[in-house]
Amino acid sequence: MIKLVYVIRKRADISDAEFHDYWLHKHGPLVASAAKAIGACKYVQSHTVLAEAGASVSASRKMAPQYEGITEVWWNSIEEMRSGSSTPEGQAAGRRLLEDESKFIDFAQSTIFFTEEHLIFDHTGGRQG
Repeated sequence: MIKLVYVIRKRADISDAEFHDYWLHKHGPLVASAAKAIGACKYVQSHTVLAEAGASVSASRKMAPQYEGITEVWWNSIEEMRSGSSTPEGQAAGRRLLEDESKFIDFAQSTIFFTEEHLIFDHTGGRQG
């Protein structure tokens, strides 16, 4: 599998609450509606929580300011990802997503890259607490 990782900072002109609400309730459904056109098989949003604690940890390590979250988009293969972005439908969907992202994401302060996972361990295996 190939995964796009999008590490996001919000635009300065919107509040944290507005950012998270828009990302989850407006942009998320838009991505879901575009999934088939772009060939994506999974989409996850990870919203930053415990911002004050995170800021304290970041400051103690002299790190850059926190991001507001991470988006992950999966494709079954590089070929499927490329195929999804090469069709007219996939290209149109990509333009719609980019246009919508500009409403809440600070592009200059965010970053995006592709990864391939290497599982080291997974202890989640459905254990009940």
